[in-house]
Amino acid sequence: MEFAHKSVLLSESLEGLRIRPDGRYVDGTAGGAGHSREIAKRLADGKLIAFDQDPDAVKTASERLKDYPQAMVIHDNFRNMALRLREMGLLPVDGVLLDLGVSSWQLDNPARGFSYREDAPLDMRMSQQGETAAGLLARASEREIARILWEYGEERYSRQIARKIVEKREKAPVETTFQLAELVKSAMPAAARREKNPCKRTFQALRIAVNSELDALSAGLDAAFDCLSEGGRLCVITFHSLEDRMVKQKFADLARGCICPPEFPVCVCGRTPAAKVITRKPILPSEEELKENRRSASAKLRVLEKIHERYPD
Repeated sequence: MEFAHKSVLLSESLEGLRIRPDGRYVDGTAGGAGHSREIAKRLADGKLIAFDQDPDAVKTASERLKDYPQAMVIHDNFRNMALRLREMGLLPVDGVLLDLGVSSWQLDNPARGFSYREDAPLDMRMSQQGETAAGLLARASEREIARILWEYGEERYSRQIARKIVEKREKAPVETTFQLAELVKSAMPAAARREKNPCKRTFQALRIAVNSELDALSAGLDAAFDCLSEGGRLCVITFHSLEDRMVKQKFADLARGCICPPEFPVCVCGRTPAAKVITRKPILPSEEELKENRRSASAKLRVLEKIHERYPD
């Protein structure tokens, strides 16, 4: 199966990065190399370092970037970019792009177990290493499963679904995507089952939990900012509210100056903003892009520019 993925908000991301031919840029989520290839095309003496934790993506991106000597692909999670770039003597960089979430190829490849539309082993591991979604459901308590579904999927029937999962696994393990999808639907009232994608929130929540996505995003945002030179840009594309909320909050914290109590007549902390938020409101896909790629509907792009190093936590 070919690694196919349409790059979302491509031109807007490239504009946000303000690419210079001699600059250094990081694509923290190489995927099918859609964004990476367009960045590499714009470089002369510059450098592109692309990261991905999925070995299939690394193989594909390396092949698609083979004609660009200014580009390299590293098999690692973007949360580790600062360490890896420091080891290679490639700091600082002039721009970092993070295109979050699961790729179209991962969703459409039944063997990866991300989709509730195809029956497959319940895997969901982006890195293809560590505990699978089936393993998580086999060991987690009913309370823990409900918490995951509520916190990461905002699933209002989280408790009922967790109870169904635990009841089922007492007889036989939940091992496939269709088994899970049927359990989810059986736990919902008829009206909820008639929704367009009644299983979407549960599958999203498990994927986030299996891949520790929010922990990786928090660490990755800090690492990306630390890697930037002054004036460098951080561009982040999110696909659901939990991601976007975290990015928005991180950007706001970095752009905050004085932290003195409001009752102080003058500032005594001396803090100035470490960054400037370029996009006060997120950039959304155009009508044309929405028509061409339905999966871009939930995408939001936020852009930040570094002023100076962030203050210690």
